[in-house]
Amino acid sequence: MIITSKENPVIKRWRQLNSDGRFRRKQGAFACEGARLCQDAALSDISIEAVLFTEKAKETYPLLLEPVVMRAKTFYEITPQLATFLSDTTSPQGIFCIGKMPENTLSPTEMSPTGRYLALEDMQDPANLGAVIRTAEALGVSGILLSDGCCDLYSPKVLRSSMGGVFRLPFAVVNDFSAHIPVWKEQGIRTFACVPDRSATPVQQAHLPGGGICLIGNEGNGLKTATIAACDTPITIPMSGRAESLNAAVAASIVLWELNREG
Repeated sequence: MIITSKENPVIKRWRQLNSDGRFRRKQGAFACEGARLCQDAALSDISIEAVLFTEKAKETYPLLLEPVVMRAKTFYEITPQLATFLSDTTSPQGIFCIGKMPENTLSPTEMSPTGRYLALEDMQDPANLGAVIRTAEALGVSGILLSDGCCDLYSPKVLRSSMGGVFRLPFAVVNDFSAHIPVWKEQGIRTFACVPDRSATPVQQAHLPGGGICLIGNEGNGLKTATIAACDTPITIPMSGRAESLNAAVAASIVLWELNREG
């Protein structure tokens, strides 16, 4: 079937999923664009509701498109004009899909004391969140905990900047980190609050164990005071320059490297 109209229900649904976080959460679905990202979703066992592609995309990316079409419940060819209409990029590849959000695959009350976890509190920048997820996957993090104040995990910017990591890493949403930290302590899981504080333990001297949770805060305000107080150890990244703090994604990368190095 070839879709030519902007008013087609599949086209309208994809656009609303792409632009409206509330609609995504209500539907339990997300919109995805790009040959590689759509393939990542399919190969990561994401349920593909629909895939849309242009004739040129079918000819240009046959190997990337094949697993998406094979996994999709429905598939449609669309015109180049519709691909431009749907796309967030200036040069669309012409492949789009609608995927179902998987259930949270990480239980915040059943984590391993030897696991290496990252907890993000109220991270608001989608590009930052995506970059953190990409780094976390590369460094073998066991799972990521998100506060309910974080930006949408399935926003287009997060999906793109995570390079498919959203589909592969275990995630859980936690309402209040400070309330959960005592539970984690009872499970033998150590917690490390990352803070821009010279009095905190330098990260390279923290002797991070083989397992634990490193907590990173909001880009502007950092971790909440109650969260820092509940953690076992505040750690910091020493800086010799004039900047008072690091970008949240950069800070997370450095801390994750130290956690990985000692793990």
